[in-house]
Amino acid sequence: MDHIDKKLLELLQENGRCSLKALADAVYLSTPAVSTRISRMEEEGIITGYSCSVNPHKLGYNIKAYINLEMTPNQKGEFYPFIEACPNVLECDCVTGKYSMLIKVAFHTTMELDAFIGALQRFGNTDTQIVFSTPVEHRGILKYE
Repeated sequence: MDHIDKKLLELLQENGRCSLKALADAVYLSTPAVSTRISRMEEEGIITGYSCSVNPHKLGYNIKAYINLEMTPNQKGEFYPFIEACPNVLECDCVTGKYSMLIKVAFHTTMELDAFIGALQRFGNTDTQIVFSTPVEHRGILKYE
């Protein structure tokens, strides 16, 4: 992967709908050359998909929180399908430390969050942090390299 590929990834992370022509102009290559590079990065699994960013507050999701879950490894077989099926879970990571799972969620109300935590506690102890503000939004991995 060279600097042109990295620039294409940066541009696509900013705007996944950017036209091939605009990408080609930005990296001073032909449209077919850019298309070939993007196809190669898709085939290699570097580009895994394209998405749309949504403002959760505009949809009424006013509560964002991180939940730490302490559970034993033998519970993963039951836990993974459970957490995958929860539509309010934005991300779930298996992490090191006292808590083995870090779960990012969004809910309309604290009452909904409380009910979810109650259901989650069948797997183990939880520790929850509710987000007040987000000074740095999610950004692309090559943004400032």
